[in-house]
Amino acid sequence: MELRAIVGRLAHSFLTVGILAGTLSFAASLTPSLIPRSSLVQGVLSGISAALGYGIGVLACWLWIYLELPQLQGRALKAARIAVVVACFVIAAIFLWMTLEWQNSIRTLMNLAPLDTASPLITGAVAVVILAILIGLARLFRHTFFVFSNWLGRFIPRRISHVIGGLLAIIIFWSVAEGLVFRLTLRILDSSFQEMDALIDDDLARPESSIRTGSAASLLSWNDLGRQGRWFVSSGPTGSEIGAFFGQRALDPIRVYVGLNSADTVEARAKLALEELKRTGAFDRSILIVVMPTGTGWVDPAALDPVEYLHRGDVASVAMQYSYLASWLSLLVEPDYGREAGNALFREVYAYWSSLPRDVRPKLYLHGLSLGAMNSERSANLYDVIADPFQGALWSGPPFPSRTWRSVTDGRNPGSPEWLPRFRDSSIFRFTNQNSALNIPDAKWGPIRIVYLQYASDPISFFDVATLYREPDWMKEPRGPDVSEQVRWYPLITMLQLTVDMAVATTSPMGYGHVFAPQHYIDAWMAVTDPPDITPGDVARLKALFAKRAVTPVSG
Repeated sequence: MELRAIVGRLAHSFLTVGILAGTLSFAASLTPSLIPRSSLVQGVLSGISAALGYGIGVLACWLWIYLELPQLQGRALKAARIAVVVACFVIAAIFLWMTLEWQNSIRTLMNLAPLDTASPLITGAVAVVILAILIGLARLFRHTFFVFSNWLGRFIPRRISHVIGGLLAIIIFWSVAEGLVFRLTLRILDSSFQEMDALIDDDLARPESSIRTGSAASLLSWNDLGRQGRWFVSSGPTGSEIGAFFGQRALDPIRVYVGLNSADTVEARAKLALEELKRTGAFDRSILIVVMPTGTGWVDPAALDPVEYLHRGDVASVAMQYSYLASWLSLLVEPDYGREAGNALFREVYAYWSSLPRDVRPKLYLHGLSLGAMNSERSANLYDVIADPFQGALWSGPPFPSRTWRSVTDGRNPGSPEWLPRFRDSSIFRFTNQNSALNIPDAKWGPIRIVYLQYASDPISFFDVATLYREPDWMKEPRGPDVSEQVRWYPLITMLQLTVDMAVATTSPMGYGHVFAPQHYIDAWMAVTDPPDITPGDVARLKALFAKRAVTPVSG
């Protein structure tokens, strides 16, 4: 009897309006967005959405009472409560049942096998657990507020005690969240990523070629390159492999990498990069690419390998690590590190490159993926190089805070979609996706060629805080080829969906989301670098070659 009474009191502690708002938020969260979601991820998203919806409902109910508006009483209230609860169960069941169709609408566009079930029971169970935890924390906060408020009310006016009690509760909860949860989590992640960066893979042999960083002739220690740096300089096509593909002699590409432990300061690491480029003869090549890696120091092989083939190995590339944290974590806790590293590296390379005779120096290009794209974009101010500009850049998957990308996208020509803009006469900036859109009729390239490779299904690029209160432009017709027609905008919920999408953006198949395919890089590099003596047949064969290869997944 006592247990029954406790359950009854618990059930009656939930406000009817909150239950309705929470259920509607739960239902909306089940609709599709940009990236396919597993039942576990969906459950977490739906639990958070339901909790926020419930909170909004409680706030609305409180405001209604505060304004002294009429309220249901007695039997009418009981009948309404029963009707709402029944309706909420029906709504939740229908939307859970529809989840399979919605998720498959995304998977079909991404050439993934359709699911047989969306595991609604797992989704529902996880959502209930998350909802219970969040509501429990909210009630603990309320209890803390009342404890302080009631105690202070013995000495000061009631309204003032409420204000001070609320502030004290906020300070305590923020201190616990920021000091215990946030900082402890960061220390654990920092330690984990640092250990992973220092890990030496026994399968990677120290390069024997003198033109690779970390070799016996190199200015940089093999061990100091970091895990991603060692992988970068040890991988990639050789001159013999490129030559076999074209049936003629090819060069071994030069790859230079400076790890986070190679020097104490970012300026010293940039100078080391320049000296290593000089040592390897990089400025004697026809192409020099300054690469900004992702947060962990990773350089996407799908991006660099194709351009080394297109130019028959006559390519040098240089990358400098600025963090060993994942991109999202690096952006959160050390947002200036990448910009400082990008500026220092470009400044050193550009200063030396611009001092060389124009007829003998290599063409200079920039590249970056994800956070690397944003930092690469920041590194080269066009006003500073306009007298002697670099030749171009290929930036893939630029994050939504990228200033140049955002400015060009917002300033796009009328009628061009946000996910594939056209900017003015297309002489400097062009955008492309799965369907190469770089050959624009009557458009001619200027002295600088900048290409953004982006997919409409990439939440890293198309997240926007404004989706909290308005529909994003990319959701309007015409939509991108990889965005489901069943995607709809819901206030607050769409922003939550995109936030979760960002966390799982690299789980999409290659060629969608935030995982870029080498075939699309080939089209982009063709436009940016205009390689000589490459025929359409060569391009087709090269795409076929990379389509057969298993490329290392994104390691941001």
